[in-house]
Amino acid sequence: MKNFIIQTKNVSFSYSKNNKVINNLNINVPKGSIYGFLGPNGAGKSTTMQLLTGILSSSEKNIFIFEKELQSQLPNIFSKIGALVESPSLYLHLSGIDNLRCITQLKEISEKKIPEILNIVGLSANGSQKVKQYSLGMKQRLAIGMALLGDPELLLLDEPVNGLDPSGMTEIRELLIKLNVEHGVTIFISSHLLSEIEKMCTHIGIIHKGELQFEGTMKELSNQVGECNIQVLTNNLNSYIDIIKEKYPKIKILNENQFSLPLKSKDDIPIFSKFLIQNEIPLYELKIMDGLEEWFLSLTK
Repeated sequence: MKNFIIQTKNVSFSYSKNNKVINNLNINVPKGSIYGFLGPNGAGKSTTMQLLTGILSSSEKNIFIFEKELQSQLPNIFSKIGALVESPSLYLHLSGIDNLRCITQLKEISEKKIPEILNIVGLSANGSQKVKQYSLGMKQRLAIGMALLGDPELLLLDEPVNGLDPSGMTEIRELLIKLNVEHGVTIFISSHLLSEIEKMCTHIGIIHKGELQFEGTMKELSNQVGECNIQVLTNNLNSYIDIIKEKYPKIKILNENQFSLPLKSKDDIPIFSKFLIQNEIPLYELKIMDGLEEWFLSLTK
């Protein structure tokens, strides 16, 4: 358990006898990491998040936070944890400052922290503004600010960029990286938005149908999946499809001029390009399609 700020050991959870949502889940979140917990809708992400925050309890006592069993630390552990589970609960008729003030009173924290938090989340100029006038991204940043009151060592976020436009996503991503790098906060993010997780996380876990399919760094995931997927633009594909299929039977036709193909590695791209040239098959564009989305789909297909 050393250096793991979160660790679960064979955690299972069912809402009913015939509905096992989590099955023997083992996750290990290194201290100082940004850990992306990925999975399609219904995979068990939100249930896991509720177990980690004590909203749901595991009778096996096999969830460990800060190297100690979770249930034995409740509720005092929340002095070291900030959590945002599902939608943020904000008082829309109050200002951002007053929303933060409510949390300082609940946690018995000095209100002197409020300006610092507003500065961290980029809302210093909007603190006196009523929250009902905030954009969705501003509301999300305020909610993260509320979770940051008390200087938590661990931040648990459930779908923090869900529903945001690209600008809002970028704001939240930059904020989380800043919190991790400059303030040393370990961040656990549950999400199904693969491209965002790829841009910010140091470690990931992929869950599918309640079971962990992979856990490790981005590089380790790339090495495990191995394949390099390419997308090719040609002309009049039907004229050449039989020649290509004979050599590369895994070809997938996308439209009359485009196809995709899995290769063993990037080293096979020059060999494939040479094959096209030797067979006088037009090559207008070749794109490498590897990345988290392809890795994710290969593990959860």
